[in-house]
Amino acid sequence: MVKKRRWAVASLIAVGVIVNYFDRINMSVGIQPLSEEFNLTPGQLGILLSAFAWSYALLQIPAGVILDKIGVKWVTRVGTIIWTVACFLTAIASGQGLVMLSRVLLGIGEAPYFPAAAKAVGQWFPRHERATAISLYDAQSKLSNAIGTPIIAWIITEWGWRAGFYTTAVLSLVYAVMFWVTYRDPHEDKQLSKEEYDYIVQGGAQKSDETSGNVWKTIRYLLTKKKVWATLIGFAAYGYSWFLFLTWLPGYLATEMHMSVLKSGWYAAIPWIVGTISEIVIGGWLVDRLINKGGRATRVRKTFLVIGMLLGLSVIGAAFTTNPNIAILCISIALGGLVITSSIAYSIPTFIAPPGTVGTLTGLLTFGNNSMAIVAPIVTGFIVQATGSFMYAFLVAALILLAGIFSYLFLLTDLEPIEPMPESANNMRIHTKTH
Repeated sequence: MVKKRRWAVASLIAVGVIVNYFDRINMSVGIQPLSEEFNLTPGQLGILLSAFAWSYALLQIPAGVILDKIGVKWVTRVGTIIWTVACFLTAIASGQGLVMLSRVLLGIGEAPYFPAAAKAVGQWFPRHERATAISLYDAQSKLSNAIGTPIIAWIITEWGWRAGFYTTAVLSLVYAVMFWVTYRDPHEDKQLSKEEYDYIVQGGAQKSDETSGNVWKTIRYLLTKKKVWATLIGFAAYGYSWFLFLTWLPGYLATEMHMSVLKSGWYAAIPWIVGTISEIVIGGWLVDRLINKGGRATRVRKTFLVIGMLLGLSVIGAAFTTNPNIAILCISIALGGLVITSSIAYSIPTFIAPPGTVGTLTGLLTFGNNSMAIVAPIVTGFIVQATGSFMYAFLVAALILLAGIFSYLFLLTDLEPIEPMPESANNMRIHTKTH
């Protein structure tokens, strides 16, 4: 019987995702009282909501590179401390500029977390368990919205928007200590049995000390590969709708549907609950089960990627209704479909990346995804400001999803490992001979 230390590590990562997203959603939940205090227009709100993503998106590729060189443990330790400080700074900010700066700092601290999580799964899990492992932690980005939105809405209603940031700052500090004390790479984890270590390695786990050569040469090489572009475009298309919902859903319910902060918090939780369940059950467990039962890995993953994106088009229904119940139903179907694609997309680098480039490739893909965290809030804000409605904002999201569907259908040909760069292959042969 193989022990389950690897699942304890996945659970630790999952807790970090919950805290991570508590830190992000506090801004969207508290946006109405915050905007009243600082007299902000919808366009200015869009810029403020996107401030976190400026640094977060731009640092995805450098974060992936640093991860491949330094490793998961130390990069994440430093990141958790930075994002804790950022939450405290937001709570004491005295103006819009300081709030924006603290959100940029939060983006710096949280930028490495998802590339680090994907790299950790690549090291801690055999290939046939990765979809489940990734869905376990990635689904918490939806669960944290489901539980965090109403909780933070209640805190803000009772004690003001700053209290929401103090709360998430304390949670971040607790997690920083927890990660520092408990996370180790597989080869240095004393609680990992030899039996489980062998099981992980024989299942195709990546080595902790694999690193690639010249970073920018590696990135240029990866960008010559069609399946890298397929995943990059598809993941970015998913990201646009995801960040639209993440940043604007409570505001949409408060303004378009005329709900209070507290009521919008409860309504906004519903799509995230649907998303959490669909990602774990469908994007994780069902995908791994079908593949383990003999299904072709590429066909199974592509099928769920496309179906999930198609369900995401349900956002069109929310564009043409003034009934909050119908709007939430459409958004729940859209989000429930989209998140199925998320865990699959996050797992792709662990399959296709050449040796030593998982962090770099994940950073490249999450850069494409999180660049939409800059674009979506701002575009949505100015569309709402110009039209007085979210209708066209949702239709723009649907058009972008169509581009993602096309990419997954026609560009993603297989999930086999990309061959190493010629110089890397030569270096690997030389290294083998000298040992």
